[in-house]
Amino acid sequence: MRPGCRRKFLSPARGGRLELNSSISTAYTLRSRLIHEMLDEAAAADPDGVSVRDARGPWSYRRVVELSHAFAAWLASKGVEPGDRIIVQLPNARETVPIIYGASRLGAVFVPLNPGMKAYHLRSVLEDSEPKLVIGGGKALQETADVPVHGIDDLWSEVAAFAGGPAPDQPAEARPEDVAVLMYTSGSTAAPKAVVCPHAQVTFAASAINAVLGYRPGDVVFCRSPMSFDYGLYQIFLSALGHAELVMAGDGPDLALLSQLQECGATVVPIVPSLGAMLTTLGRRAPGSAPAVRMFTSTGAALPAATIEGLRECFPGARVVRMYGVTECKRVTIMEPELDRERPDSVGRPLPGIQVLILGDDGSPLPAGETGEIVVAGPNVMAGYWRAPELTARVYRRDEATGETRLHTGDYGFLDEDGYLYFEGRRDDMFKRKGTRMSTTEIEAAAMDIPGIRAAAVLPPGDGHDLAILVEGDLAPHAVLRELAQRLEPAKVPAVCRVLPFFPLTLNGKNERKELVRFLDESP
Repeated sequence: MRPGCRRKFLSPARGGRLELNSSISTAYTLRSRLIHEMLDEAAAADPDGVSVRDARGPWSYRRVVELSHAFAAWLASKGVEPGDRIIVQLPNARETVPIIYGASRLGAVFVPLNPGMKAYHLRSVLEDSEPKLVIGGGKALQETADVPVHGIDDLWSEVAAFAGGPAPDQPAEARPEDVAVLMYTSGSTAAPKAVVCPHAQVTFAASAINAVLGYRPGDVVFCRSPMSFDYGLYQIFLSALGHAELVMAGDGPDLALLSQLQECGATVVPIVPSLGAMLTTLGRRAPGSAPAVRMFTSTGAALPAATIEGLRECFPGARVVRMYGVTECKRVTIMEPELDRERPDSVGRPLPGIQVLILGDDGSPLPAGETGEIVVAGPNVMAGYWRAPELTARVYRRDEATGETRLHTGDYGFLDEDGYLYFEGRRDDMFKRKGTRMSTTEIEAAAMDIPGIRAAAVLPPGDGHDLAILVEGDLAPHAVLRELAQRLEPAKVPAVCRVLPFFPLTLNGKNERKELVRFLDESP
């Protein structure tokens, strides 16, 4: 690491743990606030600046404040009270921004769902969350819900009418410890489970993230991730904290991505690996056409080194920022943007105000360099799972010595001597084969290093098959395995390779593991 580049947020300590700088921790704790206060502060600083835009045009910060008050009044007119849940199932659209801030003003709980969620999971979410009403939604939701479903066009004409009328009476303001958002996420259970996100944790996490990433006035944040994915949702908050402009990008054709970035003047682009690979492919097809993006941020899965280098090649001067986090605490570590070329295998250092521990199987801290479970403590740790006390108790555990709640992520990694985290895989990704411990992540990274491979996913041994890899690319299966044998220890080379014409992705752009297993089983 270059001299003088180390940040002063945290100092490494023995025992696989980073200790907080107490002044930083206190400062961030005191900044606990309500979600809509982030908007109000931005509007006070730059009322006429663009807050959000979509294909229909922009709204200023002043206008978003007006519409958020109007939406709160509309909710109240429908009988929504503080603590009631409202499901919002919309594609990326500018209305989402005043909707979430308006829900915050009323004290209602915002529950974003992906427009692509099918009836099978919708039934589970509706039963679990018991919403007061639903906004948006396709045919499946309209047929499933037994509460009022409001189409966005009719609803918004009513909201606009409230915006032009007298200021409505506001209910008692929510408290920072009140629930602001339920984030439904898939996991080890068949039905989606909701992470309970109070105002205090959300606003702390957003502030800590922006303290490192530094969204700023003049930035144009191009967001293609859905709001049901916390990565997409937090772009609303980060843009407000930075007084930046948020572009809500729809599901346009991939081939138009570069022109979309160019037209809106994007400077910050949050990506998942599949989007990063697509941008690299498009940039290489049209050299010199890439816009002046200053920063890519990546989450959702490990960003392959080949994709990182491709983005740097196609977008000269852009930083490619690696991060690690889980919905249960939002973000854990970020590699500082100015150090994006340092320690290429690391996912950065803990955010200010956050502790990371590496624990062994017996729960004791491990020294630097040893792999164990990643455990997180700090004001970003959410409040558990909605109506799931047993699951909450397993994952969110109270430390008897300190009284703090620690999030046991189920992910594995290690800290180096300077406190940088190295992510090695999720619990389900770690396995042993031929006496060797390994992870799907390291094998996938080796595959992405092979020229001609555009996507890769590894399936651990089990369910009647040996270690297998599926790739999207231009090579034959035997050629992929030969290249892997030159990069990996023998035990880590898969027994089977399948080359797919395309990669199935989840609604959030991650690899769809269940579909990959089907491809493996059906391939000759």
